Amino acid sequence: MTDTPLQLDSFIPYRLSYTAGLVSEYVAGAYQAWFRIGIPEWRVLSWVAQSGEITQQDICARTRMDKVTVSRAAIALTARGLIGKRRNPGDKRSHLLALTADGKDLHARIAPRALELESRILARFDRAQLDGLVAMLREIDAAVLSLEETGTAD
Repeated sequence: MTDTPLQLDSFIPYRLSYTAGLVSEYVAGAYQAWFRIGIPEWRVLSWVAQSGEITQQDICARTRMDKVTVSRAAIALTARGLIGKRRNPGDKRSHLLALTADGKDLHARIAPRALELESRILARFDRAQLDGLVAMLREIDAAVLSLEETGTAD
């Protein structure tokens, strides 16, 4: 153990959470203003677009969003005619989500704006810094997942 007192502003778990929340709130406002879509709906729409077809369970695993949030987002996107569902032939209890033509159109309009927004947020960093950040975040993900698997949170 260390004798150094906990300082939240330099405590990495807090910094990650704070920064993620700050970025997410900013991006959510933009998506809502531009396309009347929230972050959960955007994440579901994006994973469906990237995957072609995907189950809600797989989206939960890839986004770390809970089942209720993913389900509500899928219901909202279905109601807007942006995604469709079909029974999963590999698992009769689940459905595969796929973009409709309108969903593909919306994704094609949002994706470039999302990338441009990301560029504006990260403009002060060079490519090497950004690549390093992404690599470090992936390493943190792997470390936490490894700790979860071994049950060593205590």
